[in-house]
Amino acid sequence: MTIFLVIVHTIVCITLIAVVLLQSGKGAEMGASFGASGSQSVFGAGGGSTFMSKMTTGAAIIFMLTSLVLAYRGGHTGSSSIMSSKAAQKAAPQAPAAPAQTPQQTKQPAAPQGTQQAPPAPAVPAAK
Repeated sequence: MTIFLVIVHTIVCITLIAVVLLQSGKGAEMGASFGASGSQSVFGAGGGSTFMSKMTTGAAIIFMLTSLVLAYRGGHTGSSSIMSSKAAQKAAPQAPAAPAQTPQQTKQPAAPQGTQQAPPAPAVPAAK
């Protein structure tokens, strides 16, 4: 559904741009407002609405509606998000499992309380 709306929105956007650019400017009709021919027509000095102005209005309304629907659908994501499963796991944390001891850890005697063991030496990478 969203892909269909994006396609319709893009087509209407291009149509709206084309229709606005094809219309004649309002400056071309300045003679009509000063009493030139056609100013006393049935529709008044402004003239009737042309096919291009009706087309512009229709394209603008469709453009606004598709913009609103796409914005609404973009804000309300479906359950296909991977983040929703992460949030469910955080809501119910599991008890940590006891760490598995290696045989080396079980053979070492506990250090007396008064002494401290030196930390293990850092690993040196092998030269190539």
